[in-house]
Amino acid sequence: MSAATEDDAAAGASPEAGSSRPEPSDDLVTTSHTLQVEGRSLAYTATAGRIVLRDEVHEDDTFEGHRPKAELFITAYTVDDADPATRPVTFAFNGGPGSSSVWLHLGLLGPRRVLSGDAGAMVPPPYGLTDNTETLLAHTDLVFIDPVSTGYSRAAAGEKPADYHGYRADLESVGEIVRLWTSRNGRWLSPKFLAGESYGTLRAAGLAEHLWSRYGMALNGLMLISSVLDMGTIRFYAGNDQAYPLFLPTYAAIAHHHGHHGDRPLADVVREAEEFAERDYPWALARGHRLGAEERAAIVARLARLTGLSEDYVDRVNLRIEHIRFFTELLRDRREVVGRLDGRFRGWDPDAGREHFADDPSYQAILGPYTAAVNHYVRAELGYHNDLPYEILTSRVRPWSYKEFEGAPVSVADNLAAAMRANPHLKVHVACGYHDGATPYFAAEHVLAHLAVPTHLLDNIETAHYEAGHMMYVHEPSRLRQSADLAAFVRSAANRPNPD
Repeated sequence: MSAATEDDAAAGASPEAGSSRPEPSDDLVTTSHTLQVEGRSLAYTATAGRIVLRDEVHEDDTFEGHRPKAELFITAYTVDDADPATRPVTFAFNGGPGSSSVWLHLGLLGPRRVLSGDAGAMVPPPYGLTDNTETLLAHTDLVFIDPVSTGYSRAAAGEKPADYHGYRADLESVGEIVRLWTSRNGRWLSPKFLAGESYGTLRAAGLAEHLWSRYGMALNGLMLISSVLDMGTIRFYAGNDQAYPLFLPTYAAIAHHHGHHGDRPLADVVREAEEFAERDYPWALARGHRLGAEERAAIVARLARLTGLSEDYVDRVNLRIEHIRFFTELLRDRREVVGRLDGRFRGWDPDAGREHFADDPSYQAILGPYTAAVNHYVRAELGYHNDLPYEILTSRVRPWSYKEFEGAPVSVADNLAAAMRANPHLKVHVACGYHDGATPYFAAEHVLAHLAVPTHLLDNIETAHYEAGHMMYVHEPSRLRQSADLAAFVRSAANRPNPD
């Protein structure tokens, strides 16, 4: 499928200490590939490796040059013989914070995808890769970015990794990669998109405003997959009752999947949960001790029916069902727990009496296939060699700094609104999984409904819902439909016709 066009890059060597430390340099490797997609042969070039980010150094009002600050790993795919003035390009990343881009890369968007299986039917090791005939590369060039400390990305020798582990520093480093790649590849006149998943949606919304205000770069579209733009809508802490109603439709969907709603259609169940979450449930929480006994009993009964939990449990938690407790409680009578990333997954817990599960069975199920796939793929097919561990989802970025939001919830809703007001042509696609217990779909819809934009700009936003979880593309029917949805979005937002 591929033929290497450059020698393997020497990477991962330990730099010498002190002033004799060698200057880092880009170690990009290119390979040529072809893929049969949509009835035609798609010839493309893959470029993998690390790009050195540099700081401008000024001392005593004198420019002293550029200091290496970080080395960010990217994987870029560009279709051969395409006109860069009309060919769209999409910059994609995942979330965490601390996640590499492997999930979107090998799960949904890239030209190759992992064979992992799905809930209840996961494939055994050693897993595998196959051509992704639904790849978004058929419609846009792709650049996958691993933020500092994820994938093969690292702070430069002598630099502190923690300097890049925070909201603003992350925006600046990822934004710099977007600017560099765009400039070096002559793509300023190309239609440009950002695709983020999970925390990557918060990054994408912040980047849309940052790229505009810092570089004057206007985007055509944002693809927000498993979106969270306001952390206050998904965090459970004392005094914040907002998250409980916003998680409720997701709880109902997960309960439905595990048989707690009989043969009722999922659409009917989530519609009832949404209506309750919009009106009666927030009202009941706001009433506190003013809620009468009969009123409370009615709220308890309805919550229990929607969530699949017992009335006694709902009453004991004071009507407030925290998400990890829900995943642990729902199937307790079976000594099983359900997944946070994807509530369709379930697993056995060694302690059926605990409040919080030991592990997320959905993450445990997909970690192995994606890890094996990316470690094989970058070496065997992309020709990039590095002895560093490829960090799939690392805790080394913690604590993540949100110092810019001290005393306030972490939110980029205003950044997104500002980007849309500045560029009224910016289109937004929001993809949600009904069974996503990490970034619940109703919370995303709540934020969108409160954006500070004129009403006519709301027409620039579209949403899509799938009967799966956080990585909805693990579910094959959802992957196929999502691929088609994203392709249609890119064609529309880029003002490009369907390919011949």
